Amino acid sequence: MPHLPLPAGRCVRLRAFLRARLRGAAVAAIGLSALALAAAPAHAEAFKAPAECAALQAKYPQFKGKALVNAINPHTPGYETIDPKDPNKYIGFDIDLGETIGGCLGFTLTYKPVTFAALLTTLQAGQADIVISDIYATEERAKAADFITYSKVFDGVLVAKGNPKKITGINPSLCGTVAAENTGYVEVPLIQALAPQCKAVGKPEPEIQLYDNNQNCIQAILAGRADTYINDVNTVDSAVKAYPDKLEKAAAVTLPYSVGIAVPKGKTDFRDAVMAALVAIQKAGIQAELLKKNGLPVENLEAPRLLVAK
Repeated sequence: MPHLPLPAGRCVRLRAFLRARLRGAAVAAIGLSALALAAAPAHAEAFKAPAECAALQAKYPQFKGKALVNAINPHTPGYETIDPKDPNKYIGFDIDLGETIGGCLGFTLTYKPVTFAALLTTLQAGQADIVISDIYATEERAKAADFITYSKVFDGVLVAKGNPKKITGINPSLCGTVAAENTGYVEVPLIQALAPQCKAVGKPEPEIQLYDNNQNCIQAILAGRADTYINDVNTVDSAVKAYPDKLEKAAAVTLPYSVGIAVPKGKTDFRDAVMAALVAIQKAGIQAELLKKNGLPVENLEAPRLLVAK
């Protein structure tokens, strides 16, 4: 789990926060034991591998014919979710991208669904070989895994229809409000860091409610338990589309991160092979086609780069 540091002057209610983190850890542990049994060999249709892949399979023959495990948190429509037409399958951009990378290098993927907080711990425990699940690559998370980035990050600010609390982003407009967020998400410490600004204007610090997936965060707003949920803008747009009379996007927020593929530290041959395959896939225009296929903006595409712990 990518433990994110609590900044000085934290602005959440500490006890509630720690209890929630412990609950999150417990759920994550349950996820590792119970959900591991649900590892599913479900596959999405992949695009045809580009010509360069033959040379990559010759360069990295150790992965050809292997069945590898991709740990995912399948609750993000557009990226990875259960196929509503077939609950034995997963669909989405990340699923397609992983299948295409596997096709390029000659390996197949099965899936291990876990809580978001358990993605990297599952990888570290050797219960998964790779994580392609809309996870933001940060220096903190790079202490647990090496990352190969592939997409820009654009967050949206989800609020109740009419935006009754007048929230405009990760700024002092959050003072005195309640934010629903997923355990381990990078937005959590960013919201916590507003404490000094709230104190300076004499307003209460934001309260953070922690959940284990996007749907629970969205439901918190619908039920009136939370005032906002800040996450990937496509996830926010999907929520507004699903509940147009109850939700709206208050603003878009640019975060200084990229979405990345996580691979185990120390397995540099695998990391380099995935990197090379991703470069070939982007060069062939396949990643752009996958974005279009899954209803995501092509502007999200980003040239691959490595992020490893310094």
